[in-house]
Amino acid sequence: MNSHGTLYTVSAPSGAGKTSLVAALVKSNPEVCVSISHTTRAMRPGEEDGVNYHFVNHATFETMLESGDFLEHARVFSNLYGTSQQWVVERLSQGIDVILEIDWQGAEQVRKLMPETVSLFILPPSLAALRQRLTGRGQDDEAVIEARMQEAISEISHYIEADYLIINDDFTIALAQLQSLITSQHLRLSRQAVKHQALLSELLG
Repeated sequence: MNSHGTLYTVSAPSGAGKTSLVAALVKSNPEVCVSISHTTRAMRPGEEDGVNYHFVNHATFETMLESGDFLEHARVFSNLYGTSQQWVVERLSQGIDVILEIDWQGAEQVRKLMPETVSLFILPPSLAALRQRLTGRGQDDEAVIEARMQEAISEISHYIEADYLIINDDFTIALAQLQSLITSQHLRLSRQAVKHQALLSELLG
């Protein structure tokens, strides 16, 4: 019998390294996966349907929304994004941990529907480091970077709503801390009792 997986929300301001940390974690943990969101935005070069996102049109998304299919959803500019509740529940029932990379508003929606969710916030070591990371991408001009910095500060103010906090100063240390969080949840009595049911019965005679 599989123990029930844990649902995690991971939030962070842009440039804090959230995506890189989660990708490295999942790569070394076959029992952990990242949720693939539905979106109405156009597919970009190099992306694959069902791998990066589930790409759907607005009508399909609205139908799913009206049917209550989404665990959380958001509008970003003119595009819609949402997390399939059925997909998440199925993975959790298989004993697989699911990570949702979402902003604080999405995390709040998820906690209301699934209070047992473990929420994590990732922060940069300083605003100067954050600006350097955003500038280092070489993709945006100064005005865009400044707008992203203001958005990041607004996002950072919601760290207090999370259960756990990781400061991503040294990537290796931050990754080890993230791994420790996953490991600690696996060692919870409720999961271990199911996973080692036969052993516990034997030990108790």
